[in-house]
Amino acid sequence: MTRLNQPPLRAASASTHDYRRRGAQYILRWLQDQPGDTWQQRWNASPAANSTGAQWNQFSADWTGYGAVNANGILNSGLFALVCANVLRPSLRWQLTRTSTNLRAIICQYRDPEGFARLQEMVGSEAWSSHLGILAKNVLVKLVVAKGGGLADITVGDALEYMEAHREHRATSGGQSLFYSWLKDLGHLPPDAPASLRSLARTSGQVSVEQLVDRYQPQSKPIRDLLVEYLKERQPSMDYTSVEDASRMLVRNFWLQIERIQPGIDTLRLPPEVVTAWKQVSRTKVERRRLPDGSVHEVVTERANYGNLMMGVRAFYLDLAHWAVEEPERWGPWVAPCPVSDADTSTSKHEKRVKAKMDQRTRERLPALSTVVRVARANWTEAREGMDALRAVPLGGRFTFRGRTYIRQKKDSSTPFRAYDESGRRIHLGLVEERAFWAWATIEFLQHTGVRIEEMLEASHHSLIQYKLPTTGEVVPLLQVAPSKTDEERLLLVSPELADVLSTIIARVRDPRTGAIPMLTNYDVAEKVWNPPMPLLFQWMFGGQRTPVSRNLIRTGINEVMERTGLTDSAGQPLDFAPHDFRRIFITDAIRSGLPPHIAQVLAGHSDINTTMGYNAIYPRDAIEAHRAFIARRRALRPSEEYRTPTNEEWDAFLAHFEKRKVSLGTCGRAFGTSCIHEHACIRCSLLRPDPFQRGRLIEIRDNLIDRIAEAQREGWLGEVEGLEISQAGAEDKLAQLDQALKPTVTHLGLPTFRQIAGRSNDS
Repeated sequence: MTRLNQPPLRAASASTHDYRRRGAQYILRWLQDQPGDTWQQRWNASPAANSTGAQWNQFSADWTGYGAVNANGILNSGLFALVCANVLRPSLRWQLTRTSTNLRAIICQYRDPEGFARLQEMVGSEAWSSHLGILAKNVLVKLVVAKGGGLADITVGDALEYMEAHREHRATSGGQSLFYSWLKDLGHLPPDAPASLRSLARTSGQVSVEQLVDRYQPQSKPIRDLLVEYLKERQPSMDYTSVEDASRMLVRNFWLQIERIQPGIDTLRLPPEVVTAWKQVSRTKVERRRLPDGSVHEVVTERANYGNLMMGVRAFYLDLAHWAVEEPERWGPWVAPCPVSDADTSTSKHEKRVKAKMDQRTRERLPALSTVVRVARANWTEAREGMDALRAVPLGGRFTFRGRTYIRQKKDSSTPFRAYDESGRRIHLGLVEERAFWAWATIEFLQHTGVRIEEMLEASHHSLIQYKLPTTGEVVPLLQVAPSKTDEERLLLVSPELADVLSTIIARVRDPRTGAIPMLTNYDVAEKVWNPPMPLLFQWMFGGQRTPVSRNLIRTGINEVMERTGLTDSAGQPLDFAPHDFRRIFITDAIRSGLPPHIAQVLAGHSDINTTMGYNAIYPRDAIEAHRAFIARRRALRPSEEYRTPTNEEWDAFLAHFEKRKVSLGTCGRAFGTSCIHEHACIRCSLLRPDPFQRGRLIEIRDNLIDRIAEAQREGWLGEVEGLEISQAGAEDKLAQLDQALKPTVTHLGLPTFRQIAGRSNDS
């Protein structure tokens, strides 16, 4: 009580101080009757510790034996004073059930003023006073109140305990992980602490070989120990993903199936009937698909990796036989006849089917790439315009986005870019714009580099380097692709189009305060490890904290772009694009354009050129040359001047003619070998095939001609009027051609009617 009467705990107002002092006295007198040696032990043993905030307000007067009319106000003031004095530490669950408007300010000011001041300076005034910043400060205050000490004393366990208590109190935890990022940036947490609480549930980390095997719970202890020893022996030459795949193949897909067929078996010497049954079971797998009504439907499908499974089991038996020569006492007892023959491991038929399927997929998507790129850009531009329209209106104001009227939310919150349509449906324009931008950036980045998606997400500002050509001394930019699947780095030349995309990304992710790209740690989902902090290019602000762009965000953004294109595949289904499709298209287009396959192999980062050719969805060169030889022999049987083989100069001139046909308004349709009859006045030429996408340019030219005709008539330049009117007529004609081409046409096929088919007449 003496401490409460002294600053800083003494309130400035006499009435407020009297309320706090009297309430604290009532509570302490009541706690003296509770079991325990300290005030905190007595609080934990009292009914108040396990109550909620609402129950405290309802029954506190009865618990303390104070039945005055204003008991709640006095007792709450007393409890506030005891908490600020660190006499009582209510649990996190107790604090989540009640709020206090003054507790945060008092704790920040008196319990750890240096720590909170340093935190405010680090995050900046804007983030500190934002809605998400206030939520983060509330969490830090609750942890300080519940655990004591200051910000430097908060541990990872305290943060996890709060998140668990918050999930029990509320169904969602949106905006509640920012406090942990702040603590991480302050440097109070250990170096091996999780980088973020948001992705903690999805980051399992690497586990031991014993855990990889035991997760499937094999029944035979000797076989279990053998599989562990075998995987440990191979582990130094394999990455973690390969070890995990090998454990899944040998334990779940091989040995568990053997134990189900013959329970109690503990030897690798398998009976023939067991081997036959296992191979039959391994050819198929059961897929469980959830139906719209919530039920689960099981479908038996062919196992795509059957050959790989047979190959892995055969390698297991052959490795044991080979190692037994060097260490017979260790591996010799397990040598047994291999149940998998060399013919069982043949995957050529499956690989051909996969190759044909992937080639067909690439050929369908290669012509659509230009449309996808154009729609992705338009989608992002439209999303930015929607954000500008939202910012231009006050809270509760109306604006138009994508042809619909929206109402901006009426109060500020952690998501300030929300709006509601006329039916009350909510849309988050900030997320819409983020998805549109990263979808555009991903499509542009992948189509110009052909990298894997994990390599793209790991690209950083350090990946951009300069190289000086030894011959000319010219400095060219290069993109360094970090080691990924094959653990080999490679360098790609940055084209002007890619440079424009990279500059846009860098300008977007720069910290507005420092101008630098923030350092982030990225989780490798394949190796299940955290990469060191890097200035990642693909990062965004989500929930008040910087976070790497996820694959789910990219996938959702690309799907929205594809939905807007309206493209369909050969079966009439909506066309979809996966990030890996851009890699196949890049390799196919490069080889088709004349890039040698071995150079394409280096650019793609493949260790085997056959893998590169597997991505190539064009006809093999041998087939093309054989077909050309066949055509030449057929032409020899019908000698004619028009069938002669053109010279290299004629062929180059022929190709150059078609390259020069492209003009700003469309394509010139003049025949090969003819000159322009209008001296390149394309607007007047009847051979110009206007491009529908250049309609706006035609309208602009037509309007400009009208203005020039009016000016010439006004100034008396009658010699100009006639020429301008001819050009205007040409522009009007081109617009009419475009309008006619866009109109739906009906073609009458001349099908006979039933009366004509039957040939009936009144005479019959």
